[in-house]
Amino acid sequence: MSTSALPLLPRPPIVVVMGVAGSGKTTIAQLLAKRLGCALLEGDTLHSADNIRRMAAGIALTDEDRHDWLIAIAERIANAAHNGEALVVTCSALKRRYREMLRGDVAHLVFVYLSGEKSLVEARVNERHDHFMPGSLVESQFAALEVPLADEPVIYCNIELTPQVIVESILEQLPHTMQRAIDTRAVR
Repeated sequence: MSTSALPLLPRPPIVVVMGVAGSGKTTIAQLLAKRLGCALLEGDTLHSADNIRRMAAGIALTDEDRHDWLIAIAERIANAAHNGEALVVTCSALKRRYREMLRGDVAHLVFVYLSGEKSLVEARVNERHDHFMPGSLVESQFAALEVPLADEPVIYCNIELTPQVIVESILEQLPHTMQRAIDTRAVR
């Protein structure tokens, strides 16, 4: 795919860029939203002050801690879908039930799973100084991670590739993955 060509999509895309802390969600989502010409929702901005304090103190969030945060993101996704708007979202979406909560009734939602070795992720987290998530929580992120399965609407990306290559790969796979998500949901 050329750097200027955009794929023909069945609907305005809604893409959740997911993965553990330090996988590059924000970088990839910013580039993808720019290429798609759509809004970007940084999921971390919807965390409660209590959740941010917990994470900054090195305390891993529980399912209960994440619940309201996931609901807030899911509501933004549902609103965009209802209004026929494209949206790129960043959210760790570590567990399948979290992804199901985010997807709700949005048949065409696609997840982009950014995967990489723990050592690379730890190095990235330890290099950043402008984020509340400390490197000490990387282990808990990997422990909680349920890698998306083939029956989920997911595009797999290796974070060892450059951001530009990752975004090109996403754009190439997006039409097919969106259509598969729609078709799979229609069968249910």
